[in-house]
Amino acid sequence: MSNGNSSRSGSAPSPARYGFSDVVRAEQQLRAAGWWSDAGPTDEPVVSALSRAPDPDLALLAVDRLREAAADEWPELAKELAADTAVRGGLIGVLGASSAFADHLVAYPQDWRRLRPRPAGERPDVAALTDELVNSVRSADGVLTGTEAISALRGAYRGLLLEVAAADLRPIVERDLAGASFEDVAAGLSDLAVAALRAALVVGAAELTGREGGDSAEDLAVIAMGKTGGRELNYVSDVDVVFVAKSEEALPGATKLASMMMRVAGPAFFEVDAALRPEGKAGALVRTLDGYQSYYRRWARTWEFQALLKARPVAGDVELGQQYVDAVWPQVWTAAEREDFVPDVRSMRRRVEDHVPAELSERELKLGPGGLRDVEFAVQLLQMVHGRSDADLRSPSTVDALRSLGEGGYVARADAADLVESYRFLRTLEHRVQLRRLRRTHLLPELDDKDGLHVLARSVGLRSSGRRSAGEVLVAEYRRHSNRVRRLHEKLFYRPLLEAVAKVPTDALRLTTGAAVQRLAALGYSSPEGALRHIEALTSGVSRRAHIQGALLPMLLDLLANTPDPDGGLLAYRKVSEALAETPWYLRLLRDEGVVAERLAQLLGTSKLVPELLVRAPEVLRLLSDTPALAERDPREVATSLRSAVARHAEPSRAVAAARSLRRHELLRIACADLLGLLPPTEVFRALSSVWAAVLEAALDTSVRDVAARPEWQTVPARIAVIGMGRLGGAELGYGSDADVMFVCEPLPEVPESTAVRFATSVVEQVRRLLGAPSQDPPLEVDIDLRPEGRSGPLVRTVDSYLNYYRRWGEVWEAQALLRARPVAGDSELGERFCTAIDPIRYPDGGLDDARIREIRRIKARVDSERLPRGADPATHTKLGRGGLADVEWTLQLVQLRHGHEHESLRVTSTMRGLDAAVQVGVLDEQDAAELGEAWTLAMRSRNAVMLVRGKSGDQLPKQVRELTAVAAALGYSGDVDTGEVLDDYLRVTRRARAVVERVFYED
Repeated sequence: MSNGNSSRSGSAPSPARYGFSDVVRAEQQLRAAGWWSDAGPTDEPVVSALSRAPDPDLALLAVDRLREAAADEWPELAKELAADTAVRGGLIGVLGASSAFADHLVAYPQDWRRLRPRPAGERPDVAALTDELVNSVRSADGVLTGTEAISALRGAYRGLLLEVAAADLRPIVERDLAGASFEDVAAGLSDLAVAALRAALVVGAAELTGREGGDSAEDLAVIAMGKTGGRELNYVSDVDVVFVAKSEEALPGATKLASMMMRVAGPAFFEVDAALRPEGKAGALVRTLDGYQSYYRRWARTWEFQALLKARPVAGDVELGQQYVDAVWPQVWTAAEREDFVPDVRSMRRRVEDHVPAELSERELKLGPGGLRDVEFAVQLLQMVHGRSDADLRSPSTVDALRSLGEGGYVARADAADLVESYRFLRTLEHRVQLRRLRRTHLLPELDDKDGLHVLARSVGLRSSGRRSAGEVLVAEYRRHSNRVRRLHEKLFYRPLLEAVAKVPTDALRLTTGAAVQRLAALGYSSPEGALRHIEALTSGVSRRAHIQGALLPMLLDLLANTPDPDGGLLAYRKVSEALAETPWYLRLLRDEGVVAERLAQLLGTSKLVPELLVRAPEVLRLLSDTPALAERDPREVATSLRSAVARHAEPSRAVAAARSLRRHELLRIACADLLGLLPPTEVFRALSSVWAAVLEAALDTSVRDVAARPEWQTVPARIAVIGMGRLGGAELGYGSDADVMFVCEPLPEVPESTAVRFATSVVEQVRRLLGAPSQDPPLEVDIDLRPEGRSGPLVRTVDSYLNYYRRWGEVWEAQALLRARPVAGDSELGERFCTAIDPIRYPDGGLDDARIREIRRIKARVDSERLPRGADPATHTKLGRGGLADVEWTLQLVQLRHGHEHESLRVTSTMRGLDAAVQVGVLDEQDAAELGEAWTLAMRSRNAVMLVRGKSGDQLPKQVRELTAVAAALGYSGDVDTGEVLDDYLRVTRRARAVVERVFYED
């Protein structure tokens, strides 16, 4: 393209710098508008905005035309263009994308005022849009008719369409402005189309009133179909409708009115297409409700029920229209039961695709492979198959339906999100190619049309990247989305099990009782008769659920047979299935995602905790097919999500119930990832600790709000921090761990300390009461026995009070307990200040003297002899046994007490980090640290495994073979491991650790 550039002297900027191709003409037009001088732009914001238009030359040409055609309007418009970014972005965005809107503004220059955004919350609804269109044809003598009415309607409609386009395109030019989403644009276009249909009905009735002397408007209902029905219309599209007459007597008048409405709407707005009616264009234009019902029951084909997915009454007699929808809606959701339903839908899609000329296929946004129809057909097929039992899928909107399919587990979440993204992209391209001349088209520019592709790319917000032009970026993005759509279309649309959803064969389970018992015994079930009863309970009856279970169970029986407890696993599967019987996605997820069934069998045949949690947190089941979501969720994200969810509830009991629910979800997610070997042990401990801390934070927040709202307070007089102690402080909790904590408070300015302490005490009492309430979940015990004076001491103290106590009366074991103190909830600054203040207590200057060392050893020996439960085996007790958790932790803590004052790296609350630090500073031998760390990790993992296997906490390794086999599986041993080997490994590791303890802790 020639740019018309002429030689220029000096260094004055050229319009070429702003993206104009015809530089000479651009400079002339800019000068005429008063935006350019010899020194360059005189109104930089306007010229820069023009440079960001999809087509700067087209936008400037249109502005020049508008300036010449509307001299009276120009001064005010020019002033607003310079001052108002919304008007500037809207006008230049529209004019740079659409020559048709330039023509409209030249004809109706006053419509530039529509580019002023309406105030928030004042977006016009269908009624307001209808009023505006109808008012355009009202006169002193009544409603205009004929060409006069059509002309008025066309102008008013284009003006309203201009508002939608401006909201759509404004952020392309002024990127700081919020724009309308694709869904908002499509909904706005649909609402405007409905208003246009209603206005056409008014004018049509007026035409008939003048000619026939009758009015049939109350005898006719207009049903929107297709994209109008789904509120996802294009800028330029036929509007699909079906007409319903109130009665046989009203049929002639209703037919005349429908015909007249179509004749008005065509030249005024868009073509009204009634071809989706029974028998198509050969059928009657209007039928009664009984006529439609009779046809759909006897003659309707599959595609007609598919079309009814989007049926919506929009004009005329709305009550009659709703009666039509109510009558046909149930038939939509039984259509999938028709013989050859799925093949019919697939065949229809192939026929549509075959009609696309080969030379246009690559550019066809709508009908070609990877186009919009691929998304819509796949979504509609899935809706009609699965929507029979799940009302959440019955949305007429493609995007909403896709979201529901993803959320319900019928489509993988990632697949649903990808399809939504690609559908939006393709629909946005479709909108932009239609906007250029406001013509119905679904074709991209020719792929060698660089200028056309460049403008289209800019109109959707794409720019050049590296060596690739904007047009090349657009083509690459189009192909990426098109290929993705085609891949997902084929994955979903041709899913083999779609045809078998309601007729899964059950021949594999139709055995004689004797044969079934023999088969189950051969698989390794210790009670085949009991297993058979579970199978019969799951597959009895003729329900769709029973058929799907019949298809699943042969695979599940084999998978469960490879777990430590097949009988327990099958019982757990039955309980979970019965508990989730009304959860519509449960069986489909197992059926369609093989990895979910495989992992679920492994979990149920190993753990009693998982099925107990699963029936109350079934949503976690979906994560089994998504390893990153199952195992890679950041604990900080979990904590943030939990606190945000709880903050929505003002009532404390409801807030804590929400916290329990989210904790249950996280416990189950972590347990599944742990048992499947997807989470390292340290991540398991950290995640469990983070969840506990988040629950504490949520309970504290809601308790502070509640107590502060009481009449005796009506304010928050104190800051409160929760200090994690023990394994919570070390971020090393297990599944059944209590939360050892202390509470610190600080009065706000001018508040007496006693008042602050009293307030904080009330808060703490409420936290403990809320969290300690009975529950089916693993308990939430808040243990504050490590506070000064133990159970007889105050629940809350200030920092100074704590320091006074520790300095005057603190014992060595209390300094030892403080080694793991860290802020976990509440006021973080106060918590950090508390921990800094107690550093001299827990890391005493000069270390420990001999007397204090002997005291620690004496206490440890007493713990070993007195706290081990009666009858417990000290060799296999994970907490207090030889080489167990207490041995390792006390050894490290003695090292920290003795050397923490001189080695800052030892001042950590984590056991494993503390062992590493002790090696680095030379106060612990590397081999000793390795053996202590191995024993500690194995004891923690074994303790967790016992909780997972039994469903309740326990510190003793089980003696029963089946339980010990399950513990071995939870620890990652292979399925055929000898339990003796598991015990030998544990005893060997802890024996070595105990030797280190004797040498380092007792200096023996």
